[in-house]
Amino acid sequence: MMHYTGCLICAENLQYLDENIRMNCSVCSGEYHSNAQCNNGHYVCDSCHQADAVSYIESYCKNTTETVPAKIMLTIMKNPKIRMHGPEHHFLVPAALLAAYCNIQNDQGKGKKIITARERAKNVPGGFCGFYGNCGAGVGTGIFMSIITSATPLSEEEWRLCNLMTAKSLETIANSGGPRCCKRNSFAAIETATDFLEKNMAISMPGSTIRCEFHEMNRECKKNRCKYYPKPETPGLTA
Repeated sequence: MMHYTGCLICAENLQYLDENIRMNCSVCSGEYHSNAQCNNGHYVCDSCHQADAVSYIESYCKNTTETVPAKIMLTIMKNPKIRMHGPEHHFLVPAALLAAYCNIQNDQGKGKKIITARERAKNVPGGFCGFYGNCGAGVGTGIFMSIITSATPLSEEEWRLCNLMTAKSLETIANSGGPRCCKRNSFAAIETATDFLEKNMAISMPGSTIRCEFHEMNRECKKNRCKYYPKPETPGLTA
């Protein structure tokens, strides 16, 4: 049984060491260097952590006809294959954006684009936000933009747009403050991306009010300090 939050093996809290040490994955037994393990000494590599999740994300996004990226993302997040935190969110963000974008644009290359996003997102490891100052959800919006503009390192305007997209997303994510929350950061990334498309490319992508349904499972939830934390309904008013 894989746990939804904390250590996937025993649900204990994770601890982050000052230096990478040699560890064996508790699932595949592969040997890695990492600085993250649970209080009981378990370590799960990124590949095992997200194996089922990324396949589910890819399949769902290829087949959905939904045009609201936030709805796509929230539906996927409700599947238990998607853990509370983890590198699968680095793929989830661009995949949800690509699915909605291609459905709106009637882009027949949706499947190929989503596969490309999966390949690129796997290069963004878990813990990227804290150890590299570069949240994978924000990077995911740059992956999305680079794919729809066919950007390369030699592009001009396309290069500018995909880097600016990432910068805007990271700024929004950073301003929410730590500690990390893969759900909150993914919500912020999606909202920033839809706003960016409207302002910079005149592409209208439907938005949606996001209320977090996962806060009770997040041990570090900021609660009322998070804009996505569900607020109590005021008597006599429509939420």
